[in-house]
Amino acid sequence: MGILTVVLIIVAVLIVWLIGTFNVLVVRRNRVKESWSDIEVQLKRRYDLIPNLVNIVKGYAAHERGVFEEVTQARSMAIGAKTPEEHSKAENILTGALKHLFAVAEAYPQLRASENFRELQMELSDTENKIQAARRFYNSTVLDLNTSIEQFPTNLVAGMFGFKKGEFFDLENELEHQSVKVQF
Repeated sequence: MGILTVVLIIVAVLIVWLIGTFNVLVVRRNRVKESWSDIEVQLKRRYDLIPNLVNIVKGYAAHERGVFEEVTQARSMAIGAKTPEEHSKAENILTGALKHLFAVAEAYPQLRASENFRELQMELSDTENKIQAARRFYNSTVLDLNTSIEQFPTNLVAGMFGFKKGEFFDLENELEHQSVKVQF
């Protein structure tokens, strides 16, 4: 076996490794995109439920205009978010606004007894659970992609082909640890 044969074998192994590594990175990047679309589906469902919920509460608590405006503005901001980081901030604000809305609803026993309100509340709760599951899956795929991009020697291939790290979607913040303050 000559030197040329050894060099050709080494080059062939490197090419196969490069192709395999590139394909793994593509699969992981596409999983991140797919899992983000799962989150967007659930967020859209949430955004579609909110106006119905607000309208039902409005019927019982018409003088709570500030709360309704807060929810509406937070919903608009969340719909307009583009990146996972923007969505995280907007979703945290929307969650706080919804907490205020539900706190207002607690003051109206006939509203809490309304079947439409209970159904919407259950649908929203179910959607929140689906968002959390989709968020965990998304963050897991981002972790896999980011780990691959950072590990040697895969980082060389990632750098050559311009693979970028994904952003985590984090909904944890101080709102979850604060009590809701309702002012009339």
